[in-house]
Amino acid sequence: MKILVVNGPNLNFLGIREKGIYGNEDYDSLIKRIEEKAATLDIEVDCFQANGEGEIIDRLQSAYSDGTDGIIINPGAYTHYSIAIRDCLASLEMPKIEVHISNVHKREEFRHVSMTAPVCSGQIVGLGFNGYLLALEAIKEMKM
Repeated sequence: MKILVVNGPNLNFLGIREKGIYGNEDYDSLIKRIEEKAATLDIEVDCFQANGEGEIIDRLQSAYSDGTDGIIINPGAYTHYSIAIRDCLASLEMPKIEVHISNVHKREEFRHVSMTAPVCSGQIVGLGFNGYLLALEAIKEMKM
């Protein structure tokens, strides 16, 4: 099983930006935790991060034909206004889980609306890095 993990804008600044919201662990720590969990589940994981909307769409589109079985996506700020990422996700017929490190529903009102969640199989918010690990487990269960 192969799962693509896509992280959007500013996720590469984990451990630097808004530590009160996102914590002190950096992006490399997140990737290490995802890779370790994937190994225990016998899942191949491909982690991708981009700050640009087009780069994210290009990577998601390549999942259509590269053997990807499921997608975990944290679109960052694009969650709330990217119809282009939403449309791309809608075209991919595989399990997709939207993940957010913080509880977006407890934050600014503009963060309460997700353009992408309605075309995903599920959404995990507010559980920190553990949300990604739970998403790995969920996609594995969905594909069994």
